[in-house]
Order: sequence, then structure tokens, then C-alpha cells
Amino acid sequence: MKKIFVQLSLALSVSLFAQSYTISQIPLPKTYIFNLSPYECNEDCLEEYLQKGMVFSFLANINDTNVSREKLLEMKNIYVSIFNLGASTIAKQIRIAMLIPYKKIGKYATTTTNAVFAYLMTKNYSFELKSFSIESESYEDIQQAFEEIEEEGFKYVIAPLTYQGLEQLFALGVEQNIYIPTINKEDLEDIPENFYFGGIDYKEQSKVLLQHAASPLVIFYDTSYTGEKLRDIQKSIFLDHVEDNTDLFTDNYEQEDDKKVFIFPVSSHNSNLKNILKDNDDLNNSSVVLDTPLVKSGLIMSQLTLYDVNTTNILSTQINYDPLLLSITQYEDRKQMIIANSITEKNDILIETNALLKNDISYDWINYTTTIGIDYFFSMIAGTQRVYKIPLINNQVIYPIELKVPSYSSFVPYSSSSVEESSL
Repeated sequence: MKKIFVQLSLALSVSLFAQSYTISQIPLPKTYIFNLSPYECNEDCLEEYLQKGMVFSFLANINDTNVSREKLLEMKNIYVSIFNLGASTIAKQIRIAMLIPYKKIGKYATTTTNAVFAYLMTKNYSFELKSFSIESESYEDIQQAFEEIEEEGFKYVIAPLTYQGLEQLFALGVEQNIYIPTINKEDLEDIPENFYFGGIDYKEQSKVLLQHAASPLVIFYDTSYTGEKLRDIQKSIFLDHVEDNTDLFTDNYEQEDDKKVFIFPVSSHNSNLKNILKDNDDLNNSSVVLDTPLVKSGLIMSQLTLYDVNTTNILSTQINYDPLLLSITQYEDRKQMIIANSITEKNDILIETNALLKNDISYDWINYTTTIGIDYFFSMIAGTQRVYKIPLINNQVIYPIELKVPSYSSFVPYSSSSVEESSL
């Protein structure tokens, strides 16, 4: 019989953010399991331990070099999370810094940190996670934060910044490995090699969606940076322009050959579209694109139904991939909707660990891309396999794109018949 020594001790870790987004210094209890057996244990041996319920013997013998079966690795991760296991021996401590512009990103100051924390909690490694909060994305604030990051010796930084903050970070010329979960490198030039990007590719999502678009194309957009960017991209793709000609917008109508585009901004102060939709025969049999946040999208779809606009379909990018859509809209309003989604890889352990922190990585794309980033950094530091198989090419995460339909109670895969049948 193998002798297993189980030791309960305290290890330095991190705690959840308080409202001020500072790390608590109270350590969390860890469980350490040591293998005292002189014999090797292969995968069959590990399977036998599980079948006999010898959980600690299983945990003492399993490691990243002696197992390839996904079931065994999954069970290991589950038990590591349940028992909050610490590593008995470790070559390197995992040290991650987060640069948090808390006023700029709102709730994501907490949720992105929780996503990183939840990931690290599932690993059998000691770690240090420290947040460096900045009030703004000014050059001075970012410079001061990185002076502290440099002084404390952090080499890996996750920074959920906007384009404004990223420009200042480029100008600063930092040497740490930086992961930006909020931005796609599509529109960037002269990117330093130590920068990695995880933002969703809205342009590629739009290309996939517009393969299913009919003319006229009707674009409703939010007057934000993202909304205006999507408007320009989609107009250009649909009209087959080589370049975006956004300065040519003189009214709500664009035409090239037989393709027509109608473009309507949706104000944050007034979402009443009666003047646009009522008795407007030009919009019949159109494809409607919603480049608007969730609530606005719900209001637009309800008015399309109210004013009897006969649409071919309703298209949207990742913006509206949210289960709340199913509760704030009527099925009749959304039955012709198609949504592009890039949150395609699911990991039950990470989803459940995040859920314990009231965090969502199944639908919230920024939390999801943050998890992809810490997974990539962890594999770089620890030399282990990544949990997610999504490729990172030229320092950009390349997400697959799938089309989803918001059905009665869930999002289901799109097929050409699914929307047609729902409209009958």
C-alpha cells in the first residue's frame, strides 16, 4: 500500500477584490499532497485509484508528464479545485500583474481579475496575482504603474485597456510580456513583439454574417467607437469596397450596382424608430444588422415587429451573444436573428470555478478572452500544455466563428433551415 502524507498548511495566495480593487493579505488555506511511494504509476494505475475512490493516491501520482488521457486530466483539475491543492515542488512561482484602469472599464476591473484568479486556482502551482490600479489611461498613470511593476519584478502583465491606453503603453516602451484581452490587432501597426492580443475580430465576424445578407442592408448602430467602426466595416464589406469610405456619408442611403444600404444611428436618448420604420416599404425583405448594445437591440427588434417590417433576417456580432437577450425579447421578435459567436471552447472546470465567484466566461467575451490570455501566459511560464487549443498567430488569438440562433430558451447552432422554419 502506498503511503500518502497529507499536510494542511497556509500558502501565499490572493483573495478576491474588495470594492477598492486591492488584494487582501489574508492567505487562503492550501492542501499539500506528497507521494512517498518508490514505484511509478502509469495511466492504468491512476484509473484504478479513481475506481477505488483513492483520491489522494490518484492526486499524489498524477503529473503533466505521465498522463495524456483527457478524462484523467479533467479529474485531476476537478480535485485540485475542490481541495485547493498547493504544489509540493515547483520550479517557478507563477507571478502575474494586472494593469487595471478601473474608471475606464467599470465592472471589468473586477471580472477580468476574477477570471485570472479563477484560472490560477485550478492549477497545482503557487502563484502571486497583483493588481495595479490606475485612475486614467494617461501616459503618466501608466508610467507610474509600470515603474512599480518593474520594481516588483513582474514579467507578465494582463492589461484590459482601451485603444487610448494601448497607445500610451506603446509610447512607454515596456519590456514585460503584455496581453491585451480587449483589443484585436487588426487595425494596429508596428506592434512590439512582447505584446499579445485577445480581442474578438469583429471584421471577420461581419464577413461571415454578411454572407447571409440580402439587399437592402439596414444597419442600426450605436454612436460609440465600436458601433461606428462596425458600421463602416459592414458597409464596406457589403458593397465590396476595397477601402472604407466613411466620409461619403451624407444621408441614410448608399448604393452600388444593385446593392443598397440604409444606415441609421440609434441615440442613447431616443430609441423610438417610428419615423424610420412605419410604412417604409424600402425596408421590406431587408437584412437588418444590429450594431447596438443588448437593450437597444431588444427595442429595435420589438419595433420591427410592431411596424410590420418584413425582414429577411436580423444579424449581429458578438455584442448581442448574451442569455439576457432571451428574456428581454419576445421569440416572435428574434426568431429570424443570426448571431456570430467566437466563444466556442468550453471548459467545465473553469466555468464552474468562475461561477463560484459570480463570474461569467461562457457569454462575456472580455472575461473569456482574459481567460485565454492567462492560459497562454501560464503555459509560457510553467512549460505546460494550454487548456485552450485556440491558436495564437503573430501575437493575436485567432478565434473560430460559429453562427448561433436565439431559440426559445437557448442559443442553438444556425442552419439555413432553422431560421426559415422559425418564420413559418
